[in-house]
Amino acid sequence: MRKNITIGSRGSRLALIQAESVAAKIMERHPHLKMSIVKIVTRGDRDRHTHLDRMGASAFVKELEDALLNSKIDVAVHSLKDVPTSLPQGLCLVAVTERDDHRDVLISRSGRLNELPPGSKIGTGSLRRAVQLSHRRSDIKVCSIRGNVDTRLSKVYLGELDGIITAAAAIIRLRLEREITEYLSPEYFLPSAGQGAIAVEARLDDEEIAELISPINCADAWQSTIAERAFLNTLDSGCRAPIAALGTITESTLKLEGMIAGTTSKQILRATEEGSPDSAEETGVRLAQRMIAMGALRLINEDSGK
Repeated sequence: MRKNITIGSRGSRLALIQAESVAAKIMERHPHLKMSIVKIVTRGDRDRHTHLDRMGASAFVKELEDALLNSKIDVAVHSLKDVPTSLPQGLCLVAVTERDDHRDVLISRSGRLNELPPGSKIGTGSLRRAVQLSHRRSDIKVCSIRGNVDTRLSKVYLGELDGIITAAAAIIRLRLEREITEYLSPEYFLPSAGQGAIAVEARLDDEEIAELISPINCADAWQSTIAERAFLNTLDSGCRAPIAALGTITESTLKLEGMIAGTTSKQILRATEEGSPDSAEETGVRLAQRMIAMGALRLINEDSGK
């Protein structure tokens, strides 16, 4: 019987909080286990200048996955929104923990979104957020920013920006809820696929780890995010395109909302599909196919010349 589990994590304060939360959930069920966390620097952490949408889908996970494949760690803990829909051969997701708040939030010196003066400068590192913000308030200047939450918040405190838009889950996990000016409705700001969810990745052939970790899996979060990721995968867009998806489960129904935007035209397409939680992947595929029929691929390929 295994006595130790080594968890791989990015080294940021937020990533370590997430890894520690996973370790605590495992130990609740297996108090005999000794947990250790190894900090691993990813390319996304090293490169603080390249825009996220230009870095590729695996910017924040590849080095963690390499450590898994080389047996340097037993599991890797990720923000699920950072995990590409296609995993390297030999790896799999073994759990998605209970999802935290999936919404985006505005943190601002000047009030709620509809109160911001024209010309206000709002920072985000997400093309998805930028497009939806421009669609909602075309008179606001969207500024591209990188860095951890503290770095982004400092730009607001120092007056370099009038506000930032970021993930509610990150702010909540860092216990900075007091800084939130407004929770942004998914009606206008549909989140990234997997936003608010923490995923645990392991080696496909490590059956003992799968058996130890699977009890921390949340069925609703797993099924919802399977639908979201199937939607992305069918569009073959990667997780850095201006695309959003949100699955919610009510009783025996899975509702999946999708958004696809053009980076140049700023045109936005939205659609919804419903199905059984037990056929989450099929629901995601159906929504993607429906949106392809609506012209989604034309928007996705606007800047590529395809």
